[in-house]
Amino acid sequence: MARPLRIEFPGAYYHVTARGNERKDIFKDNRDREQFLSYLKSAYLRYKAVIHVYCLMSNHYHLLMETPRGNLSQIMRHINGAYTTFYNVRHRRSGHLFQGRYIAILVEADAYAGELSRYVHLNPVRAGIVEMPEKYKWSSYPCYIGSKEKPEWLAVDFILEYFKGNGMSSFARYRDFVMSKVGNDDSPLEGTVASTILGSDNFIEKIHENFIKGREKNRDLPALSKLSSSPDINEIYNSIKSVIRDDLSFSRNYAIYLCRNFSGKTLKEIGKYFGISEAAVSQTNYRFCHKLAKDKKLKKRIDELLRKITLFKV
Repeated sequence: MARPLRIEFPGAYYHVTARGNERKDIFKDNRDREQFLSYLKSAYLRYKAVIHVYCLMSNHYHLLMETPRGNLSQIMRHINGAYTTFYNVRHRRSGHLFQGRYIAILVEADAYAGELSRYVHLNPVRAGIVEMPEKYKWSSYPCYIGSKEKPEWLAVDFILEYFKGNGMSSFARYRDFVMSKVGNDDSPLEGTVASTILGSDNFIEKIHENFIKGREKNRDLPALSKLSSSPDINEIYNSIKSVIRDDLSFSRNYAIYLCRNFSGKTLKEIGKYFGISEAAVSQTNYRFCHKLAKDKKLKKRIDELLRKITLFKV
């Protein structure tokens, strides 16, 4: 089984999920859930894990976590290992409880923490367990709207800070923020690169430069190969032109967008190839990203084109 790429450093934020083996339940009853939460508390006390958001479903869980010590692996060994031992003893079973390795996506917190917290808190609603997120006991949402006192190990201030002002409490504004997406299945995780990083171009570039560049490619780490690869600008443009022949302006803008996000080339290098300034590259990329975010038909077309362009098949 291919190993997930782990990028660890002090102050990193992660969206962490783990599922039950064969998609079986990992929580049988409330005693199990309470015990799992006790391991979040001990991870906070022993390893200084900062838990910003959590949601315990029947066969999986979600966490939004910060690691001031850069020790994600140590924290997760404690949480999953201790809980597996407890669960196996209590339910008289043996073997793996979780399906493979946990998934940890490195997150640019300032840009995505709010969106991810909403996505996590709406899990019980999307699953049809409750109609309103505040009705679900086993998530951090009640603490975010002030209907429940938060435990010492749960950090809500970082995200609620973004919802202060305008004459409303941060609790009320956060609740409006979450409720505005009820019934909407869009996920911020769709923007994850190589199943490893969620963030802006600049954030991804910094992570690549500081933690990925120069690392030896490993077939057991497919995400590393994907993040380390730098396709040639000419290859990208020619691949797109071979698919999009009826709209040169669109194909050019699309090529600039892909070069900015996938080639690993600098703004100056991309601009030189297309005969435009560095600022124009950034503006073209920004406008294209903005269109993708608002136009679902365009996003669908882009997804179809990506599948046709062999250079970007995954």
